[in-house]
Amino acid sequence: MKHVDVAVVGGGQAGLATAYALIREGLRPVVLEASERAAGSWPRYYDSLTVFSPARYCALPGMPFGGDPHRYPHRDEIVEYLTAYAARLDAEIRTGRRVTGVREEAGGYVLHTAGGERLAARAVVAASGTFGRPHRPDLPGFTGTVLHAAEYREPAPFAGQRVLVVGSGNSAVQIAVELARGGRVTLASRRPVRFAPQRPFGRDLHFWLTLTGLDNAPLGRFLRTPPPQPVIDDGRYRVALASGAPDRRAMFDRADGRTVTWPDGTREDVDTIVLATGYRPDLPYLDGLGVLDERGCPRHRDGTPPGHPRLGFVGLEWQRSLSSNALRGVGRDANRLARRLAARLSEG
Repeated sequence: MKHVDVAVVGGGQAGLATAYALIREGLRPVVLEASERAAGSWPRYYDSLTVFSPARYCALPGMPFGGDPHRYPHRDEIVEYLTAYAARLDAEIRTGRRVTGVREEAGGYVLHTAGGERLAARAVVAASGTFGRPHRPDLPGFTGTVLHAAEYREPAPFAGQRVLVVGSGNSAVQIAVELARGGRVTLASRRPVRFAPQRPFGRDLHFWLTLTGLDNAPLGRFLRTPPPQPVIDDGRYRVALASGAPDRRAMFDRADGRTVTWPDGTREDVDTIVLATGYRPDLPYLDGLGVLDERGCPRHRDGTPPGHPRLGFVGLEWQRSLSSNALRGVGRDANRLARRLAARLSEG
């Protein structure tokens, strides 16, 4: 069984930023990534995805994001960037290694993988992110096609269908607008869609968040429940909803077969429901350590769980700030955790 300083679970943006920070602290991390490439969930997102932050805000520590810094990169550009970042890291990255369990042993931890491997580590960082477990609310009675946004790729298979997209966030609106170009689509949600202008006063929103310090403000420690994020809009999405393509309605009351009943009592047949209902932390390998609550969400303060000073989290939504699970902010949290772990491990 191999012994290492720090095992980092997850080889996406959080895990790669963490490995970089640990190396700068003089530690030798091993990154364990479940998939066959170190790019996180990005390769699995829908084909048309374009991020809503400019390229200058999409870089991890130590490597600028090339090209026009004001453009909004496509999904594939992010994948290429993360792949190149991983190749430049002076860290051992093991792909195809899904961690199934972490247990305390002899002052450290032993990690078990699905392939039967074991790895002993003095410290562990859970950096498997917040996009590994799609949240799928129950739709009792509905017998049509149901898929999560994580399974959606492009609109062609849904041409001519009656489609409902459930959700009110960025992905829900983007997917609904795209699908509405080829069929009748409704955006159904329990709360109204809130928009935030992409370029207020002629500058990108992220410029103002950085200038004011709001992007890095440690607000996460005061939030019991993360607030819903507004839809970042350059005007196109607001216009699309206002024109009814897609139309927006309150969530339907019930379903019977493929027929849904709307709050006003009208009934309508639906072919497909796309759930753009977000994700939950994917951390089952930490069961038994007492660091997860009854919903499987981590208990922590600034990424460190109580009673486990050699265990940490990176990449959680609102872990510390608004940008904690974003490319532009994950490196800050990784640096803080790496410094804490280095200090702890130096004690022996």
